[in-house]
Amino acid sequence: MSVLQRVVKPTTRKGKKVLLKKEPQIIEGPKRSLFFRGRKCTDKVRKLLKDLYDFKKPDALMLSKKNDITIFEDVTPVEAFSKKYETPLFMMGSHSKKRPDNLVIGRMYNYSLLDMFELYVENYEGLKEFSANKILLGIKPCLIFNGAKWEETDELKQLKSLFIDFFHREEVTSIRLQGLEHAISFTITESGKILLRSYKVLLKKSGSRTPRVELEEIGPRIDLTLRRSKLPSEDLLKEASKKPRELKVHKKKNISTDALGTTHGRIHIGKQDINKLQTRKMKGLKKTPEERKKEKIAAKRSLSENSMNNNVNKIKKMKSR
Repeated sequence: MSVLQRVVKPTTRKGKKVLLKKEPQIIEGPKRSLFFRGRKCTDKVRKLLKDLYDFKKPDALMLSKKNDITIFEDVTPVEAFSKKYETPLFMMGSHSKKRPDNLVIGRMYNYSLLDMFELYVENYEGLKEFSANKILLGIKPCLIFNGAKWEETDELKQLKSLFIDFFHREEVTSIRLQGLEHAISFTITESGKILLRSYKVLLKKSGSRTPRVELEEIGPRIDLTLRRSKLPSEDLLKEASKKPRELKVHKKKNISTDALGTTHGRIHIGKQDINKLQTRKMKGLKKTPEERKKEKIAAKRSLSENSMNNNVNKIKKMKSR
């Protein structure tokens, strides 16, 4: 039995703009995030959600009410939130006797769950506990991943991809040194603990053109441990990672770039007669009068020989008839 879905058609120009905005775009803007609490939530996790929400502003939305959601058993309410608020990323804080100080972070694809991870907040120090000056709203952070374990398993690779999706903003083609004001570090230890640190980048005088870089921790300071995860299937991940045809880079023929970034082009030309090439006109390369006379005499001889040969051929043809 097939269920027919009702197609919503706009009746006004404003409604048409809203529906077009919801459709997939060739160049997507920053992904919006939704922050909410579960059935129970400790004060530590609540403050953590508020600090990360401040980092994501203005591309974030936070719900004030508690929600009776067990996300690993039933993800339908979260998918409904994602569709209602247009937020492909979400973060939920919860607390229970079995899983205290719990944090669930995940993302959606086409309003359906793509992947999510459950993390234990082992240690936390908020923004207010650091006296350093904070960053401005909307600053694009520099994301740093330390540790070889990020590339060892598919689970940690997917978690790294999720962190990049969650904290990065617009795509940039060039970087200004003074624009690097905020750095977020994700360090994974040999025991599997994830250390999240946030720094303000300070450029100090060094006596040369290159400034001396210092990092000042501004918070929050979070220690996380991975509890469980829900990874996407290969087909779903391939479909979600597909790029539009308009954004695919087409390789240009006969153009290559070396290791230093220099572009080289190759041109194909036909066979050339070296004797007929036009060279630079110099006095030293000009022909002498004697050479010109010899060329004229050789040209006259070739003409006379050609005419004689033509006459002989005509006589032979007449005799053969």
